[in-house]
Order: sequence, then structure tokens, then C-alpha cells
Amino acid sequence: MVEKNPPAVEPAAAVVLSRSEHTISRRNIDPDALKILFRLNRLGFTAYLTGGAVRDMLLGKEPKDFDIATDARPAQVKKYFANAFIIGRRFRLAHIHFRGGKIIEVATFRRDPDPDVLDLLAAGSATQYAFGTPAQDARRRDITVNALFYDPVSASLIDHIGGLADLRSRRIRVIGDAGERFREDPVRIWRVIRYAARIGFAIEEDIGSKIVAQRDLLSACSPARLFEEFCKDLLGSQARPVLTGLKDYGVLRLLLGRIGEAFQTDPQLFNKVCSLLDIADREKSLRRDPGLTEMAALLFWPWAESLLISAPPDPYTVLKKAFMNAEMAVALPKGLRAQVIDVVALVARMIRALHTGNMRWSMRGRPQFALASRLCFLIEQNRAPEAGESFENLFRQAFPARPVFGTKRRRRPRKKKPPPQ
Repeated sequence: MVEKNPPAVEPAAAVVLSRSEHTISRRNIDPDALKILFRLNRLGFTAYLTGGAVRDMLLGKEPKDFDIATDARPAQVKKYFANAFIIGRRFRLAHIHFRGGKIIEVATFRRDPDPDVLDLLAAGSATQYAFGTPAQDARRRDITVNALFYDPVSASLIDHIGGLADLRSRRIRVIGDAGERFREDPVRIWRVIRYAARIGFAIEEDIGSKIVAQRDLLSACSPARLFEEFCKDLLGSQARPVLTGLKDYGVLRLLLGRIGEAFQTDPQLFNKVCSLLDIADREKSLRRDPGLTEMAALLFWPWAESLLISAPPDPYTVLKKAFMNAEMAVALPKGLRAQVIDVVALVARMIRALHTGNMRWSMRGRPQFALASRLCFLIEQNRAPEAGESFENLFRQAFPARPVFGTKRRRRPRKKKPPPQ
């Protein structure tokens, strides 16, 4: 059931800043996003830039993603943009694809469903959603600083919920009653911490106390959904500050189980994690983005290292059991978990080899050897390797007399079979 005629009455007058009253320039907006915005406008629709892009440009930062909100329905966006694909179940939106893997999200203005619709959602009807007005769309977002609209046609900035005041005060404020919003969707707790950490804003004291009081609600969320949020943190530009925020509010132990508990209670262990993630964040700032396996291996390495100090020579069994017994709320896919274990185990053997001189170079054939070599260098040198630098360089420096790739055994010549009689 799709509502075609949302209420047209705006709840309150919006604050509108003209071009001369704000710092956003079209020059800082992705050209493809501008094309979408202006084309929707020419077709008679209202279309605004919204979300983190508007917030970041007002803060003088370079936006990573450009999201668009419009009164055009998803089917209409699909009709007018050949490169658009409709996604989503409960609320459909359009992803417009461009070369190089770029995707710009176009969502229709929506509002909170009516109580009868919420009952249907609770009963499992996945197709119920409600379209709305720009003001209603702003009021259903998580935090005020992410609910600003930029109109490229008039170059004006539109604020329905006080986001501009919160930007000036450098504070994170939840839209509506924080406790109720957290009960509706506990993942908002994680997002509030993330936004505050990434942009260096303070969380209001009242909201912070509600995070602490309601953080256990995260345990009831889908592990797969929590993994999606986990990936956003690891692959985002500010992984270390977000991890620190999660620790400060006692959320880390809920998400990572026994691993998070170790990080929460052992300051030295957590400092090692922060040091490694700081290096990774610097790499991201240089446009050398680490992959998910690399970031996860860096995150788990200090914890794994503490397990492997007194472990037998083969660390794989130890790591597998430890991950299985960690009781993480975040569900790592089996493939990723296997890759992380392989990388961490290889790193452990490489670091041991740097102290003993004994290295099984046959491991160079393993798929994760190159990544493990890079991480071993990063861990040992406290910096990312430059071109040509790796574990092998460190081994040569530590043991110049030893062959790096091992010695080849001379094969005995095979005896020739006598020709058949």
C-alpha cells in the first residue's frame, strides 16, 4: 500500500538561508549529483541535496557521498533515468549508477507511518511505507545536523528542525525523544556515537545518559544488520574515533563480545588498537583505502597477539576457537572470518620469524601472504609500508646471512624405465 497524497501542511516554518548567508558552493558538489538535481527540477519535481554532504560542506569538509531527496516516486525516477535501479523493501529508493562504480542515492520524501501502518509492519508486511513532505522527511531522520536540505536551483539552505543551530554549537541532538527513537531502532544509538566521533561534536548529556541506559537494546538487533554498521565504521574515514566513542559509552563489549570486553578493560590493549587504526585512517586520508579484511585484521590483531603469545606453533586452531567463543553480536561472515584468521596467523608467524630467523617460505603461496606481509611491516614499524617495503625487507635486515626464499633441494634424477620388450 503506497500513500499517494501525503498531507501538504508543514508543521512549522522552516529557516531558509539565501546563497549569501551560507558557505555551500555548487563547485563542491559532484557534477553527476547536480545533473540529477537539475533534471528532476526541469521535470517539475522538487529535489534537494541532503544528509552528510550538506553537513560536511557547511563544516568545510569534502563530502564522500551525495544523497538526494525528492518528491518524485521511485518509479518516476526509474522512468526518467535509464541508469537507475530500484532497491529496498519497506521503503523503495533509487540508486543511479555511473562509471567507476559511483552510486548516487535518490530517495522520495517520506514520513513516519500512521499507527495502523505500524501494526501492519509489526505483523510482517514489508511493503508498507508512507511518502511525505520535506518537513516530514526531515523530522523522521536520526539527528538534526543530517536533516538539512540544499536547493541547487535557488542555492538556498533549508532547515526544518534546528540543525543549523546545532552545527554552530557543535553538538549532536536526536530528533524527537531520544529514548523513544532508540527503542524504535536501537541502531540509532550506534549512529549517534558514530556521527559525533567523525565530526568531533559533543553528544548532549541527556542523550548520552539514554545511550548508556538503553545500549543493551543493540543485542536484540539482527547480527547481519550490525555487521553492516560495523563495516561502515571500519571502512569510514574515522575508524579510530568511532571505536573510542563506542568504548566510552560501553557499547564495544556488546558488539564484539569477549573481544570487546578485553578492549574495554585493558587500556594497554586498547591503546595498541587505536595506534593501528590511526595508521589506517592516515592511509585513507591519502586515498590509499585499506580493504575490509585488512581493517578487520588490524582491529583484531592486538587481541589475537595476546592469545598467541603462549600458543603452540600452529595458531589457526587457537584463533578459530577464540572467534567461535567470543559471543560477538556482530556476525562476521564465515568467509571474512576465515580470511582474518589466515592473515592474523600469518602475521604471527612472520613476527616470530623476525625473532628466531626461522621462516617457512613455502607460505608465500598462500592467498593472504602479501596482505599479511604488509600488516607485519605496519605493526613492526608503526607505519604503513611504502612501495617495495614488506616483511621480507625486515627479515633481510634482521638476518642478512639467511636466504629469504629458502634453499631449493636438489631433486634426485628419476630412474628411466626400461623400454617395453
